[in-house]
Amino acid sequence: MEFPIINLEKLNGEDRPSILAKIKDACENWGFFEVLNHGIEPEFLDKVEKLTKQHYKKCMEQRFKEQIASKGLNDVVSEVNDVDWESTFFLRHLPISNIADLPELTDDYKSLMKLFASKLQKLAELLLDLLCENLNLPKSYLKNAFHGSNGPTFGTKVSNYPPCPNPDLIKGLRAHTDAGGIILLFQDDKVSGLQLLKDGAWVDVPPLRHSIVVNIGDQLEVITNGKYKSVLHRVIAQPEGEGRMSLASFYNPGSDAVIFPAPSLVEKEAAEKNEIYPKFIFEDYMKLYAGLKFQAKEPRFEAMKANNVNLAGPIATV
Repeated sequence: MEFPIINLEKLNGEDRPSILAKIKDACENWGFFEVLNHGIEPEFLDKVEKLTKQHYKKCMEQRFKEQIASKGLNDVVSEVNDVDWESTFFLRHLPISNIADLPELTDDYKSLMKLFASKLQKLAELLLDLLCENLNLPKSYLKNAFHGSNGPTFGTKVSNYPPCPNPDLIKGLRAHTDAGGIILLFQDDKVSGLQLLKDGAWVDVPPLRHSIVVNIGDQLEVITNGKYKSVLHRVIAQPEGEGRMSLASFYNPGSDAVIFPAPSLVEKEAAEKNEIYPKFIFEDYMKLYAGLKFQAKEPRFEAMKANNVNLAGPIATV
């Protein structure tokens, strides 16, 4: 049972069918995969890593230590379930960027992260089109489904997971599924910690240099009517070392996008049994998710079914 690592180098050549088959298998059976030779230059990713780690050391490390001390988290003796051992900030890219509004970021880092966002957006949209190809959906179906009236929502959560004295008692990040669409992660290649739940067991996502980890969010589970599923994942803090860097970029629907299963993916039998995912406005789902992030996703889907009867309408089936 090896975590899927997919080389995209020959995507536009004779290897395209086998690459698409690997992506299909990963989406159906893992909810996660890792891509190499994805078109983002290694030297560029090295610079992003360098400046991200410099920013943490300069602007965030001491603040994190003070927050941890003030909460008494260095000396816990029992499991802590209401806090994560992480230091984070959020960059909004679309529909409107907030990068210029963050005074702690150097000008170099700001311009670098704007370029990082454009490269990740391009890769996210390529991957969505590959998913369409595998699902026999029209090209750009998923991009259009995410569009809303102002385009998609896109942002990057920049995280550091410092060494933790009690990693068995405090998670770096508690187990959850991601609420949004498709998530692209550039992570530390020297420090592990990300795990996903596969067949009842926690599996490490291998840290590979210059790779991008891709995972399926709740919205893609809805649109595919469960053919692709979002998967529980977590971050385990490490007891020593330099800490772990993580830049997770979330390519999500626009706030007013109406999300529902693609009609061609709803089989007649499922429709007759009412085994259809709900139809809802993305912003409504996010409001619900905010308070229930670390709980099971199924009740969220059920709540959306109950809340949006007025949006329901018949969904065509194949």
